Amino acid sequence: MSILALDIQLKTIPESPGVYQYYDVDGVIIYVGKAKNLKKRVTSYFTKTHDNGKTRVLVRKIADIKHIVVETEKDALLLENNLIKKYKPRYNVLLKDDKSYPWICIKKERFPRVFPTRRVIKDGSEYFGPYTSMKTVKTLLDLIKGLYSLRTCNYKLDPEKIAEGKFKVCLEYHLGNCKGACEGLESQTSYHENITAIREILKGNFKESLGQFKVQMKALAEEMHFEAAQKIKEKIEILENYQAKSTIINPKISNVDVFSIVSDESYGYVNFLQISYGSIIRSHTLEIKKKLDETDKELLELAIIELRARFNSNSNEIYVPFKVDVGHDVKVSLPQLGDKKQILELSVRNAKYYRMERFKQVKITDPRPSCYTHYGTNAKRFTLK
Repeated sequence: MSILALDIQLKTIPESPGVYQYYDVDGVIIYVGKAKNLKKRVTSYFTKTHDNGKTRVLVRKIADIKHIVVETEKDALLLENNLIKKYKPRYNVLLKDDKSYPWICIKKERFPRVFPTRRVIKDGSEYFGPYTSMKTVKTLLDLIKGLYSLRTCNYKLDPEKIAEGKFKVCLEYHLGNCKGACEGLESQTSYHENITAIREILKGNFKESLGQFKVQMKALAEEMHFEAAQKIKEKIEILENYQAKSTIINPKISNVDVFSIVSDESYGYVNFLQISYGSIIRSHTLEIKKKLDETDKELLELAIIELRARFNSNSNEIYVPFKVDVGHDVKVSLPQLGDKKQILELSVRNAKYYRMERFKQVKITDPRPSCYTHYGTNAKRFTLK
């Protein structure tokens, strides 16, 4: 994209909370950021003199800008975190906004430890984040510690050393916080089942853990172990509370594609939101130039097929504002109430913002009222054939 095109984009970005994404010339996301005021924040990159050399390099590499509008600054913060975790943009790792964000590490070991860190080391370990604050990390780790028994020692638990009795259980074992893998009191298989559950929680999938704990709570209650059942209930409440705070919409809404459309005489604008475990992981607006007098239904059906193919979506369900025919292998839902309706309305809002920006860009490039020339980019336009 040319400097002129970027300048036009900067003039038309809305003054709303949201997340902005910077792309390089190859169409790769190189930075994701959040803002209370998108226009003010994004413009600052191009109008200020940056002391940080890495920031100056980032600005020089920006070839395209996209954004997602949300309701509040908190929603923007959560969405930014989701997109960073999904795409791992290069300059989010390098810049870090003048500070090192905390991560949660699952160490590559026979009996993996789970701990916070501000350093990402390429040793085969798994890193989840970055999180917006250490408080969030500590809350999540306290949750995990309360749910699962994990070791905290840094022993290298080789099977030979365990068999030779090189290690002895510590206080954590006697407190019930560890099951004594160091003395062979817990199998590697059992331990890794817990790690698998923890990994899903860190990805935002709470369903399996919640289900397991509810089964345990019910069994304990039936056996008249009410104190133990109450402890499990408290764990469930903590997990559900964290789940509610870490998603933008209802976490039950998962693996769903959301599509909406706004149109005028010449163009249709279709917004696509991809949802996973209650979080938006992708937003894209497609501009379609009309060939004849296509209806919104025809344009939306065409766009759904195009966008799902472009982004390799295998979601089994889509949310749309009206009935469409896109084949028998996908469930078509028309949300009327609640969280499903809310996410559809958010998609409509993004489509409307995109359309308004296009009109502003046309006015800037050709202000003559009698002449209409529609400006667009190849990456976002789609012409009917």
